[in-house]
Amino acid sequence: MSELTLPWPSKVLSPNARVHWAVKSKAAKAYRHACYMLAIQAGAKTGIPWEGDVHLWIDYYPPDRRARDQDNMIAASKALFDGLADAYGVNDKRFRLHPYVKDEIGGMIKIRITKGP
Repeated sequence: MSELTLPWPSKVLSPNARVHWAVKSKAAKAYRHACYMLAIQAGAKTGIPWEGDVHLWIDYYPPDRRARDQDNMIAASKALFDGLADAYGVNDKRFRLHPYVKDEIGGMIKIRITKGP
């Protein structure tokens, strides 16, 4: 099992953001790289030592008390999942997401990676 604390994605990465594609692309690339580097620092180069599903237990700690849709948070995290897949050397189609939106404010995302539920 591996645990990571990652930064909150930029508001530009939200599916509801109305920004130029180049702005969104630049933000996604930067966020993907940041998540990749944080995963590497946490020991991701050891890889995933099993075949099959990789369960991601995702705790979202929003930066403020504004209401947010869980599905939008997952969509805004796509670059995060891509960065993790790069760091662990796995295809992200193996990921099984278990998102949970916390009541606490924090502006971060905590992820636990496990073999099963």
